Amino acid sequence: MVFCAATCPPRSEKGRWVLLRLVWLFFGWAVQSPGAVRAAEGDSYPLAVAGGGGKLFIADRGNATVWLLEGKEVKPHFQGSPKFRTPLNAVRCLTVAPDGSLMAGDSSTREVYRFDALAKPIGVTGGKIGIPMDIAVAANGDLFVADLELHTVFRVDAKSGTTEVHVKVPAPRGVAIDSQNRLWVVSHGKSPLLRVLPDKSIEKVVEDPVFQFAHQVRVHANGDAFVSDGYGKCVWRIPASGSPSKLDSGDKLINPVGLHIEGNSLWIADPRASAIFRWDLTQPTKDSLEVVHRFGER
Repeated sequence: MVFCAATCPPRSEKGRWVLLRLVWLFFGWAVQSPGAVRAAEGDSYPLAVAGGGGKLFIADRGNATVWLLEGKEVKPHFQGSPKFRTPLNAVRCLTVAPDGSLMAGDSSTREVYRFDALAKPIGVTGGKIGIPMDIAVAANGDLFVADLELHTVFRVDAKSGTTEVHVKVPAPRGVAIDSQNRLWVVSHGKSPLLRVLPDKSIEKVVEDPVFQFAHQVRVHANGDAFVSDGYGKCVWRIPASGSPSKLDSGDKLINPVGLHIEGNSLWIADPRASAIFRWDLTQPTKDSLEVVHRFGER
């Protein structure tokens, strides 16, 4: 096939392009194995961010990649395959467990993975979930998964490894654990922000539909919660006692999705801006919102 395409003149312009396409596909298949496809930053679609200890991990849905950002250097921590139904082909969310292990949710394989010391992803739910939109880990190691498809927050027991229904919530998109071991849930039901107590009773933190399209929630040590609003192009602050208010980001945020809090820094993954932002929560103004990394820039 390759010999003919290279030596036999096509009978039309259309035929020439068909042959060139076949040659390109053949060589692309021959030199690339699914696990060795190189990520291109220009195709990035960063949906989530998590980290600790100077390391920041970024879930890149566009490249099926989990990036590691240390200082100003960005490199692949795990490169998935473009083949559907392979681990982290559609990585959507990240978290770092209290023991320091990185975890990632993937809608392609309908699984949550824990990375081992060699950065190999190992499934933890046994395929018992649907679409994991966000994940959170409690202090005791229990894992909570917001499953958009099954309208459920699942709990994976740290000791037994069993996966069970924790609470039923309409269209859960974000989950977080606060310092009081309470589970926060972003829901696309009537009440957009909920809080689940250890006895599984549910409190309505925000009852009115103030968010345009809420994605994730993260809770600061002082009790303030932060919610990313994609359509609103903003991040909301919900104080421990008070009403939600928008943080002024100017026109920097386009579609904020992923959130991560470390100390007094709020990290934001914005796939439309193809960037990771950092906000100083001691003075969260549009001037203190900075770009930490923009994909495609060198």
